[in-house]
Order: sequence, then C-alpha cells, then structure tokens
Amino acid sequence: MGDYPLLSKIKSPDDVKRLDEKQLDSLCEEIRGKLVEVISVNGGHLSPNLGVVELTVAMHRTFNFPKDSIVWDVGHQSYTHKLLTGRFDSFDTLRTKDGISGFPKKEESPYDDFNTGHSSTSISAAFGIANAKAMRGDNSHTIAVIGDGSLTGGLAFEAMNNAGRYNKNFIVVLNDNKMSISKNVGAIPRYLTTVRIRPWYIRVKRNTERVLSKIPLLGRLMKAILRRSKSKIKNLIYKNTLFDCFGFTYFGPIDGHNIEELENALLAAKKNNSPALIHVVTKKGKGYHPAESKPGEFHGIGQFDIDSGEPISSHKGFSAEFGRALCEFAEKDEKICAITAAMTSGTGLTEFSKFHKNRFFDVGIAEEHAVTFGCGLASKGFRPVFAVYSTFLQRSYDQLIHDAALGNNHLVLAIDRAGIVGSDGETHQGVFDVSMLNTVPNSTVYSPTYFEGMRKSLHTALYVQKGLAAVRYPRGGELYRPDNFPEESIDYNIYGNPNARFLLVTYGRLFSYACKAQQMLSEKGIDVCILKLCKIKPISDDAVFFASRFKEIWFFEEGVKNGGIARNFSDLVVLRGFRGSYHIKAIGDEFVKQMSVNEALEMLKLDSKGMTEVILKDLNNEKTT
Repeated sequence: MGDYPLLSKIKSPDDVKRLDEKQLDSLCEEIRGKLVEVISVNGGHLSPNLGVVELTVAMHRTFNFPKDSIVWDVGHQSYTHKLLTGRFDSFDTLRTKDGISGFPKKEESPYDDFNTGHSSTSISAAFGIANAKAMRGDNSHTIAVIGDGSLTGGLAFEAMNNAGRYNKNFIVVLNDNKMSISKNVGAIPRYLTTVRIRPWYIRVKRNTERVLSKIPLLGRLMKAILRRSKSKIKNLIYKNTLFDCFGFTYFGPIDGHNIEELENALLAAKKNNSPALIHVVTKKGKGYHPAESKPGEFHGIGQFDIDSGEPISSHKGFSAEFGRALCEFAEKDEKICAITAAMTSGTGLTEFSKFHKNRFFDVGIAEEHAVTFGCGLASKGFRPVFAVYSTFLQRSYDQLIHDAALGNNHLVLAIDRAGIVGSDGETHQGVFDVSMLNTVPNSTVYSPTYFEGMRKSLHTALYVQKGLAAVRYPRGGELYRPDNFPEESIDYNIYGNPNARFLLVTYGRLFSYACKAQQMLSEKGIDVCILKLCKIKPISDDAVFFASRFKEIWFFEEGVKNGGIARNFSDLVVLRGFRGSYHIKAIGDEFVKQMSVNEALEMLKLDSKGMTEVILKDLNNEKTT
C-alpha cells in the first residue's frame, strides 16, 4: 500500500477546491500512484485513466458536482473521478465482486449521473440531462467528456447536430489522446490533427492580450476590439472548425496536463452563451512509463508487475488463435478481408493488419457501419470477416437484419468475448448475441469449445455457408478437455453413454464444465450422457432426434434464457416426440454484475459444481412428488 497523504483526505470535490497549486501537483502524482497500485492487482483500464488525471482535477475544481452533471463517454476513464468523490476508501475493491465498478454507476454515487460502458453515447445522454434540468428551471451545467476515438461513432455526431441549437450551460470536453484502443483511423482523427498542430493561434492570442493589458486606456480598448472580432480572426486562421459548424463555440486546443490552462478554458466555457466544446490534448498512459510507451496494451489490462509493467500471467487465447487461422486462410485466398471497429489488437487481427494491409479495414468505433460496409464487400464477391466483441455487436442489430440477412449477403462474424467476461460487469457481458442472432433469418451460428472447432467453424462459415454466418468464442483460452474426447465436430458431439437415461445438453466452453459434472454425477451412481452442440443455429436434426430418446434432459446455457438455444431445442425435441422432463438452466431476465468469470458461473449454477447440484436437486424433487 502506498502513502497518500493528500488523496486519502479527499472526501468530495470541495476538498479539491481548497488545495493550492503545489498541492495539486502532489495530488495528481498520488492519484497516478493509486491507479497503478490498484489496477496492477485488479486489472482494469490504466492508460485512459492516467491520461485524464489533471483534466478531472480541473473539472472538479471548476464545477459544482453533483449539482452540475458530468457524463463520461464509455466511462472507462472515470477512476480519478471516483477517487475525488468519496470513494478512495473503497477503491481497492475496484472491479471485484460487490466492489465499486470500473464504470460510472448511478446506484454507486450521486456524483455518477449516467451509467455508461459503450462508446459515443455521452453527448446524447448529457444533452438529454441538460434539457431535463432546463425544463425544471435548473440552470446548472452539464458536461459530456468524450474521447477522440469515441468521436468516430456516428451517434456522437447525431447528438452534436441536435445539441448545437441549445442555448447555454452545455459543454462537451473532447479528450484528444490520438487513440481509442487501437490507433485511431479515418477523417475525424486527421481533422483533429490539423487543429492540434495549429495551437500557435491560442498562444498568439494569449500573449497579445497580456501585452495589451499593460497599455493604459488604449490597450484596454484594443483588447475589447480584439475579443469582439476573435471569431473573424479565428475563421481566417482555421477557416472555421467543424464544431463551430455544428453550433458549438470552440475552445482549444488546450494542454490537458496543465491544470491552470484547463481551469481557464472551463471557466470561459461556463460563461459562454451557447454550447461549448473544449478540445483538450492529453497523453494516454501519462506518468507510468510502460503505459506511455505501450498505451494500447495498457488500455485494458489484467494483473501486471508494477516495476516492469509485464503481465503476471498470459495464455494463448481464442482471439490469438482466430487471428492466426484467418491469416492462414487469407494466405491462400485473396478474397478474404478483415474488418474491425477500433479493436485490432483485442480481436487478434494485429498480424492480419501487417501482412494483408490492403484487405484490412479498421472502420473506427462504428459497428453499424462495419456490418453494412462488410455487406458491400460481400455483394461484390469478397469474403469479409467482421471481428467484434459480443457486447459491441448488439449495436448493429438493424444492419444484421436489413443489410446482411435480408440481402443474403455472405458476411462472417467472428464474435469474441462471447459469454461471461467478468470484471467489466453488466455493460460488457457477452450473453445477448445468441438470442439476438437466433431471431435473424438466413443466419448460421457456431459456438465451438476448442481451438480446432473454432478453426473448422471459421472455415465452414467462409466456404460452406452462403448468408450471414457467425463463429462465437469466449474470452481466454481452452478449458478442460477429457483425454478420450474425439475430434470436435462441426455440428455436434456425443460424449458418454448414449444409452444413459439422462442427457445434458450444452455448447461452447460450458462443455468443459459439463464433463467434470458428468464425473461428479458418476461418482454418485448417476449416468449422464452429454450432447455438445457446435452449430447452434440451425440445430442438426440428427442431434434433436438423438436427444428425443432420453427420459430427462438438462440444457445449460451461458446466455440469456429468453430467445436462447435451450428454448429452441425444447420445441424441437417435443416435435420429435419427446415426452420426458426438460430442464433449462440459463441466465434469467437480469444483468450479470461484475465479478470474475468463475464467480459468475458459480453464482449462475453453470460451473461443474452448479450443474451437479441442479441435476441432483431436480432428481430429488421428482422422487418426492
């Protein structure tokens, strides 16, 4: 545990306001120390938070939170905000079960105005909050803090288009660190660069006003004239900014690590009579050398050694295996293209982006565009693969239906982080993609358990399927595999005694837990056969026929029950003549909170012990009725 003499005494933003300039520098240093200390143990988003320390301090000194409102885009950079709003004592519980969240949570603190977790939502939400307050006669300020990466999302521009007509007390802080998770791409980052490289306008204006202030009478008059004409001067220099065109008064670029400059800009924006946008330039990972040198790797990281910055544990995972497989296929097939929505590294596409540059497309944080863009490629004979986290695929539901499935365009989805993801909590759990895709006609979905199944499924999705095809796989690597388990099939596998009375059905990584549950039940004299599905939509007729012969069936699913595969399978086996007992254990009508993957699976009764308990309990209940 580090020593934090200033930070430990901060119970609210009022305490921050009382500090002098030297104390502020010390406070920022302590904050960075605490961030590195806790995240090295609990994992989390390090680089984004290190980059906004001074900005957060300046905002809490300038505004009157929680009367004023702040909405953090994504929210993965809100750790300093938490430390300055009474959560220092609980900060060691960050991202742990029953601890404080790695994202803003209204139920956690009155200083968190809006729950966030996904990108590009802050301006919309903040503008709604601002209007709600105005209708109540509340003249307090509302601030949206959005990164330059999030600005590549179309929702941000929809909100700016709407908000530019607003009167006052609405401020957008653009945190420009030149990155999202992967390096930013596209026209918006290039535009911000052109603005960023001309900060001499701000310096000239500031120095001119300083000189004029020292000239009695005449200087004061000239300074007033300069201020009245500044928009014309700025237009001459910048040819107007994009943000001015939207109706925002532009301030910047501002040094995001200079608290005095930040406070001056924030105070100026407060006095402005129209929506204001403050362009703040920061360094992602600032203050911790490993994060500064590799900001992408430290964007979201697990446990690491503080001295070296090296991860404490690493293992070969599905993301990396997918990336290798796609590269191998692309070597032989020039029609294969890869698409990512600002997640090159996270989805395992780094090597593909190097060796197949002409067929690699990072579209920015724009999942909707990624799907329709991929459909355009497919319509002209290419084989596009969109690699995306399950939780982010949700954003493209309309495009999956309208542009992919309805047009029968051959788009392949590589769905990463499928199922429970752990400490990021409700906003990032990958438990909705199956139910979502299950409603989409002309689609095929694979959910393999092992690397070999993922490779087979990907090859089949590319070369056998004709329409929308998805291959989904979990975060991390392979789990337990019995020594006598055969080669993973593309449709389904049967493991155990096919003549047993009881059948356990599952798919994905839960098969590994099911195998251990089978062993536990065998020790209690209960013989259970396992049906492992790989292709979960449509389900093989042979698999349904096999299952319909059993007396009792348990279906365990790492996804939401509503619209899930378990309910589909129930309908299918009944149509095949099944008249036994059918049990479903899946995620109910709820969100899964933050905790480790193992803790979540245990809570949901989806691990080996839980499966065993559920089956034994159901069998005991049947005996007593």
